[in-house]
Parts: sequence; structure tokens; C-alpha cells
Amino acid sequence: MTTKRRKKRVKMRGQKTHGHGSKKKRRGAGSRGGRGRAGIMDHRKLMFLKMGITVGTHGFVSLKKKRGIETKSINLRDIEKIARGKKEIDLTAFGYEKVLGAGELKTPLVITAKSFSEKAKEKIEKAGGKAVTV
Repeated sequence: MTTKRRKKRVKMRGQKTHGHGSKKKRRGAGSRGGRGRAGIMDHRKLMFLKMGITVGTHGFVSLKKKRGIETKSINLRDIEKIARGKKEIDLTAFGYEKVLGAGELKTPLVITAKSFSEKAKEKIEKAGGKAVTV
């Protein structure tokens, strides 16, 4: 006849630490570096990176950036460097789509691009040039 095995429960009555080593080891949340995600930016960063939890991401992401659609733009101050003494310049050949108005034009240029900002148009016409949209 087989006998039923008895469950062995260790209550450790009369022991100071109940089998968990030094009493300092299990004091509170301080022994594990805080509660929850505390210290995620400094002392627990590596642990959270290993777990695959993203750290410090917040806010909105532009749909254009998410889809990879970005207009490549250029300022007026940089156009003169590209022109190098020419009177006409086609920015679509260089891969630029939009002309922005930062800086000034000293020489009259005929600039071809997909779009222009209002300030850029004003400054180009003020210098004696033309803004041609494709």
C-alpha cells in the first residue's frame, strides 16, 4: 500500500530572517532601486533597455516624417553659392523643392523651383530676379 506524501512547509518560526539572508536585504523598495519605473533615466536604464521598454519617448510625430515625406528646402543665402555667376538656376535639378527666405540675394537671378515662401518671392523680385514655379 502506497502512502500519501506529506507537504513539507517551512515556517521558520524562531528565525530572525526566515531564510532570506541578512535583514538589510529585504527592507523595502529601496533595496530594488525604487518602485515601478523609478530611476529609469539613470540607475535602472540598462535594465529597462534589456527588457525592451522605450525610455523617454513622448509627444506627437508628424505624419510627413512618419511616412518619410519631407520637402527638401534651401535658403536664399545658399542659392548664390550654388549659382556661381549664372543668371538662371533650376533648383529641381539639384533636388530642392522649396525656396525659403532666409538671407538676401545680391544678384538678379531667375530661380525655378516647385514652391516659394512669400518672403523668398519678395526678396527675389526686390533683387531684380524672377521666381518661376514648376
